[in-house]
Amino acid sequence: MTTNPAVRKALKALPFYLLLGAVLLFLLFPFYWGFVTSLKSENDVYNFTGNFLIPERPSLSNYDLVLTKRGYFTWFANTFSVSLISTVISTGISVMAGFAIARLRFRGAALAGTLIFVTYLAPRGFLFVPLALILRDIGILGQISSLYLTYPTFLIPFATWLLSGYFTNVPREPEECAQVDGASRIGAIVRITLPMAMPGIITAGIFAFTASWNELLYSIAFVNGEANRMLTSGVLGAFTAGDFLIYGPMMAAATLASLPIALLYVMFTDRFVSGITAGATKG
Repeated sequence: MTTNPAVRKALKALPFYLLLGAVLLFLLFPFYWGFVTSLKSENDVYNFTGNFLIPERPSLSNYDLVLTKRGYFTWFANTFSVSLISTVISTGISVMAGFAIARLRFRGAALAGTLIFVTYLAPRGFLFVPLALILRDIGILGQISSLYLTYPTFLIPFATWLLSGYFTNVPREPEECAQVDGASRIGAIVRITLPMAMPGIITAGIFAFTASWNELLYSIAFVNGEANRMLTSGVLGAFTAGDFLIYGPMMAAATLASLPIALLYVMFTDRFVSGITAGATKG
């Protein structure tokens, strides 16, 4: 048996890194499979002979088909605008609701926080019919503006729960000191508390933007017209022939659509990790 401390330490950590590698392989393999599929012709997609994990004749023809598809950039612009507006609305409301639940002393605060999170857990199909009736009565059913109202219904509950946990862990003393020095309650919150809670706010915003970007059910049910389609519904409709899915272009579109989200996470990795860690715990 070796007595080298470095070797013993490495052997002790080996099971952890093996498990970590297996988890990463399991999580990343679907992305690799989608990217590889996007480089294959339609015939090669169904060819599982040989080393099918590496394309024999890689081609960018699927990407060319997607980018030259009429309406693709309109779908991209619609998705970006709806996701951005929904994120701003949901994050703004969630900041106020999360702060109220965490900091304001009122009867039923804990119950309110629990009910908000339970609302997030409710299936979206459960809200489908009531939301459709509301949108019809307002007169915006079928328009892209209907998504500005429906997306926050599933974004706000989780973001509020996350931010209430984050605000609980933000120290009160700096805010109280600012009030002692003459700042108003609102001024102390805006100048002191919100900057301290920025990692949690960014985390909530990233979650809201990602969930909006990937949403499919409401974008199909509440929006009509080719010019109003989102990326998810547009790509699905463009590369589906009855029950047959044209996987090559669809995977190319999925790869291109994932780039903005990947860039978003890369830009805010540190703040996202600290925000999701602090927001998931209370006390």
